[in-house]
Amino acid sequence: MILAQEARLTLKLAFPLVIGQVSQMLLGVADTVMLGQVGVTELAVLTFANSLFYLPFVFGIGVLTAISVFTANARGANQPAAGRASCRHGFQVATVLGALLALLFCALTPFLDRFDQPAEVVARTPTFYLLIMSSLLPALMAMALKSHADAMDRPWPAFWIFLAGVVLNIFLNWILIYGNLGSPTLGLEGAGIATLVSRVAIVLGMLAWLIKSRDLADWVPQRWLTPPRRTEIRRFFGIGFPASIQMTCEVAAFSAAALLIGRFGETALAAHQIALMCAATAFMVPLGLAMALGVRIGEAAGRQEPDRLRPIVLSGWLIAAFWALLSATVFLTLGDNLASLFNEKPAVISLAAAILVVVGLFQLFDSLQITASALLRGLHDTRVPALIGFVAYWLCGIPIAIWLSSGWQWRAVGVWWGLAAGLAAACFTLCWRIWQKTDPLTFTPPAPDTGENSLNEDLSKRQLP
Repeated sequence: MILAQEARLTLKLAFPLVIGQVSQMLLGVADTVMLGQVGVTELAVLTFANSLFYLPFVFGIGVLTAISVFTANARGANQPAAGRASCRHGFQVATVLGALLALLFCALTPFLDRFDQPAEVVARTPTFYLLIMSSLLPALMAMALKSHADAMDRPWPAFWIFLAGVVLNIFLNWILIYGNLGSPTLGLEGAGIATLVSRVAIVLGMLAWLIKSRDLADWVPQRWLTPPRRTEIRRFFGIGFPASIQMTCEVAAFSAAALLIGRFGETALAAHQIALMCAATAFMVPLGLAMALGVRIGEAAGRQEPDRLRPIVLSGWLIAAFWALLSATVFLTLGDNLASLFNEKPAVISLAAAILVVVGLFQLFDSLQITASALLRGLHDTRVPALIGFVAYWLCGIPIAIWLSSGWQWRAVGVWWGLAAGLAAACFTLCWRIWQKTDPLTFTPPAPDTGENSLNEDLSKRQLP
């Protein structure tokens, strides 16, 4: 009975988050489908550029997970000042970090030929790469605002704003990639421009909604530029930085997989991109579920209700396992059909379908490990999971990928089996740790955030004539 109640509450929060994550994946899916119709080289360039883009993007998102953690704790403890501080600090960090990461990775443009990719792919990459990297700043700013809204149990407005951005991106793709409505045919560059414009539109929409929202008036900062204290930023990064390391280890492993597969030619890289899009789209469901679970367990911890922790964990795992079974069935039985939606070449379809078999087999591991990670973050436990991520993906997954792809000559499929091994290792260790951390007899609630700057902001406003 308790599990059913917790599952209903989790699904109520998770549903708009899942839909929102899936809608965001449509950005990548739209680019993949629309550029896949242009040619294999364009699809390979998209894969190569995105494999580099997602490293700083996921690192930034990892740092920003501290927003949902602190906002959820503040909401559970009914501390609006702390919630305002979390939102403001997160947005400030997103702005500075996004600008620095964008500049750093744009500076890598002259060195793209060092990644051992096909010459034709490298020659077509620079302009598209610069456009995609320029969109990193608005992407992180928007995610910071969305994290605060989600933790405040206001996911629907953010969903509609992000969905509008997806529609805008697809419309601009149609105009700029193919040269419709009098536009020049820009191909790859058109897709990059569309992505940049849509991400800027999303962050502007999120800011406008939050500033004007009456429901969240007490939880949205009035002064966005108030400088934070060192102790507040240190506490923010104390949660966010280890979380970003853990997430970056996983995404970097998939980026490394793209580079490993790139050695086997354009066909292998195109098949990898198709399989990656399918896997990532399915992953959005457990990711949205994980976000909801992190918020819910953070609220329970903020209210100091240890008896609710394990029911939240178990109900989340049951939902994740159900989705994993469903998505695995689709990948194992409809791989050829899915691959043919992205490309018409038989060699690409055949290889992508073979990779999707591996994707189907690791669905359970992937779903459980991401939910366990989010649950641990909700309890402020990020340092040990970061170490687990490094060991699982870089001391287990990538070495196995190299061994199977080159030593056993399994090529692209072998790389994906290595990724599956890393996900399995992460799954078992993270699930064990969250089960230990949620023991009601030994549970220690995280320290509350005082939100000092927001309290000072309130006092200063009261002193004004």
